[in-house]
Amino acid sequence: MKSLGFLSFGHWSPERGSQVRSASDVLLQSIDLAVAAEELGLDGAYYRVHHYARQLASPFPLLAAVGARTSKIEIGTGVIDMRYENPMYMVEDAGAADLIAGGRLQLGISRGSPEQVVDGWKHFGYAPAEGESPADMARRHAAIFLQQLEGKGFAAPNPNPMFPNPPGLLRLEPHAPGLKDRIWWGAGSNATAEWAAEMGMNLQSSTLKDDETGEPFHIQQAKQIRAYRARWAEMGHERTPRVSVSRSIFALMNDTDRMYFGRGKERDQVGFIEQQRSIFGRGYADEPDRLIEELKKDEGIAEADTLLLTVPNMLGVDYNAHVIESILTHVAPALGWR
Repeated sequence: MKSLGFLSFGHWSPERGSQVRSASDVLLQSIDLAVAAEELGLDGAYYRVHHYARQLASPFPLLAAVGARTSKIEIGTGVIDMRYENPMYMVEDAGAADLIAGGRLQLGISRGSPEQVVDGWKHFGYAPAEGESPADMARRHAAIFLQQLEGKGFAAPNPNPMFPNPPGLLRLEPHAPGLKDRIWWGAGSNATAEWAAEMGMNLQSSTLKDDETGEPFHIQQAKQIRAYRARWAEMGHERTPRVSVSRSIFALMNDTDRMYFGRGKERDQVGFIEQQRSIFGRGYADEPDRLIEELKKDEGIAEADTLLLTVPNMLGVDYNAHVIESILTHVAPALGWR
């Protein structure tokens, strides 16, 4: 059994053929897709976060809206770039969204990926401390965020407050009990996966990772997951962690599916990001019986307890609901995911 969700990159564009032509369209359709996915029996609705782009950027209004329109489905991100975040204010936003959703938030955070502009976090008012890299700054923000999610008082109350205070030091409000255990770190290397385990976060294994061994992506990803779980056990955390991977998976059910995705087999791709050799995982598209046999060979999927299906959101809600239903009906049962 696996927890199955969708991951939307939240693109919008007025170009010809797009069903998502504006920022308003992508926000409203993101809510509608979560509602449709919940009705189909999917377990999670996750959204990518990118700044300076025609994509979803400010996650918490969207997460709160999805929480208000649904009742069962997990609602998450994959991922929030912590270089851009004020961790104190983020605690308040996340707490409010989680309470609206009834404790269903699953927040993926990370050091971020290359963005549309150079050092975009500078324009948000953030800068690494002396001796820090931007990645170090992101991890520092994440550590503060995790600490404040514990809900412990730390701020001295005003002796003459406008409204009465509870006794003792004050914490950030609203506090969302249990949210700290539902934070995930998006890791692109074995070392950052192990750091996530040390910090007590769940793992979102990235769609790309440092090419550390030259092996196929899914094998490197499986090794990363095993290293994460080993480090988690060494840390002695009490709870069982969760691990997600994401894949583009399309069951070719009709001529429309074949037109969009019937290009033949894809392969891993290797490239360089910020001078680091990186490997990008392949996608899957085939007739259901052949698709099932291909997916059986994916060691990364086998190691994870949660699989996020990346969806082509610009093709509209109805088509993406069809993509999800095809996997749930014709693929997931044969693989033991359902």
